[in-house]
Formats: sequence, structure tokens, C-alpha cells
Amino acid sequence: MAVSRRFKEVYGKQFELSIPEWRVLATIAQFQSISAKEIVKHSDMHKTKVSRSIAKLERRRWLKREKNQLNRREEILTLTLSGRQNYKKLVPRMRALEEELLGLLGSDASAIDALMNRLEQVLLDSRRVSGS
Repeated sequence: MAVSRRFKEVYGKQFELSIPEWRVLATIAQFQSISAKEIVKHSDMHKTKVSRSIAKLERRRWLKREKNQLNRREEILTLTLSGRQNYKKLVPRMRALEEELLGLLGSDASAIDALMNRLEQVLLDSRRVSGS
């Protein structure tokens, strides 16, 4: 929760952006065009949070929806010029925040990072085994 508070202090006021909105924005930027279903898959966020974040970003005109030509029931999301510009402004600030938070961990940062990577791999492996 402290990380969320720090995020809101730094970016919430200036960009009026929540963490789920940031994650959706970053995922779309990474893939350039992607469906909401794929965002759920790649971000491991609940579909309701993804849907709400998409709606908020769309209202801000940071993203646009287009019908998928191969599957008319699906919409493909892309960033607008405004969305790309704001994303480019946010990336260095997000990296600085990440560095700030890692700096607070000191020499424990690399051990914690390795542990988190291992935990993520274990969880991914358990999902494959269980078929989820």
C-alpha cells in the first residue's frame, strides 16, 4: 500500500492516473495494438479493472478502439497521439520512482528481486500444471 500511496503522490495528482490505468497504458504501449482480453492475460489483472481502466483512458482520449477485422466481436486497442505523448512523459518518471524504491531497499534489492522472480516462476508453473 505504501507503494500505491507513493505512486499517487507523484503521478496521481499530475496525471490523474491510477496504478491499474498505468498498467493498461503501459501494456498497450508495449504491444502497440492489443485486445482487452490480451491485456488481462499479459498484465494478470482482473477483467473488471482492465475494463474500467480502458474506459477511463478512452474518456481522456489516450486510447482508441477499433473492431478486429478477423474477429468482429473483439476490439483492438491502440494509444492515441495524446496517449503516446503522456506515456513517454510517464516512463522516465516511473523508472525514477522504481529506482527510488529500490534504493530504499539497499543491498537487499537484488535478493528480493531474485526471490520475486522465483516466486513468479513458481506461480506460472503451477498455473500450467493446474490448467488455469
